[in-house]
Amino acid sequence: MTTIAFIGLGNMGNPMAANLVKAGHAVQGFDLVPDNLTTARKNGVTVMANATAAVKDAEIVITMLPAGKHVLSVYEDIASKVQKGALLIDSSTIDVESARKAHAVAGKHGLLSIDAPVSGGTGGAAAGTLTFMAGGAPEAFARAEPILKPMAGRIVHCGDAGAGQATKICNNMILGVSMIGVAEAFVLAEKLGLAHQALFDVASTSSGQCWSLTTYCPVPGPVPSSPANRDYQPGFAAALMLKDLKLSQEAAQGAGAVTPLGAEAAQLYALFNALGHGDVDFSGIINFLRGKSKQ
Repeated sequence: MTTIAFIGLGNMGNPMAANLVKAGHAVQGFDLVPDNLTTARKNGVTVMANATAAVKDAEIVITMLPAGKHVLSVYEDIASKVQKGALLIDSSTIDVESARKAHAVAGKHGLLSIDAPVSGGTGGAAAGTLTFMAGGAPEAFARAEPILKPMAGRIVHCGDAGAGQATKICNNMILGVSMIGVAEAFVLAEKLGLAHQALFDVASTSSGQCWSLTTYCPVPGPVPSSPANRDYQPGFAAALMLKDLKLSQEAAQGAGAVTPLGAEAAQLYALFNALGHGDVDFSGIINFLRGKSKQ
């Protein structure tokens, strides 16, 4: 049994922490939202009064927070308070620069750290099938891997500090672009009088095959588990897709990379969010492409 501090018990953090409890770990959690703490307590997490209390006696500290500024604030607060030899794991999705700064804060206090953002959404968090993309020193990854396993379907060491965040940003840029492409194809098929199932049956086994089609099909029917069959309840909210696409464009600008489709996807999701659909699953953008203002 390992004592783990888990800071950030929202839609992703809570089921992740619950899986750590199920695996036999002692989890000490903190979140700013009272309802999140109530859920965590029901899941077997020992709820603490603040982040400092949560990290006391913890061998591992996991953070799942909204943005880089939040991660850096927590790291600067707790780095001098955690026990010697503790490992810091950040599973937030943040910009690469902030991730590298967080590693530097940890290193300044003699702590190992990894950035380990995830893919798989709330469903993967609940099922313990998330993909973790890890960046950090090999010795840090070796310590983190057995802790991540109860939450994971796959764990990949992507490289040094910040490599996990870089991988996540690139992956989700692909996801945003591909979902728009799949949605556009179904909108065109509708205009041409083609049945959803017919397009799916061909494209899912042909050159148009991709995850956005075969796992997360944006129309009801062909993939029963997709959000399209639940009135586009997330899943992975459009607001989060926009956040990740913005991160991809910030990274592209900083690295001097040309990403015109990523930029266009960011603009389309920005419009979708501006129309009030930020809490809709990102696959719901098909209705925006159909010209509908409501889901």
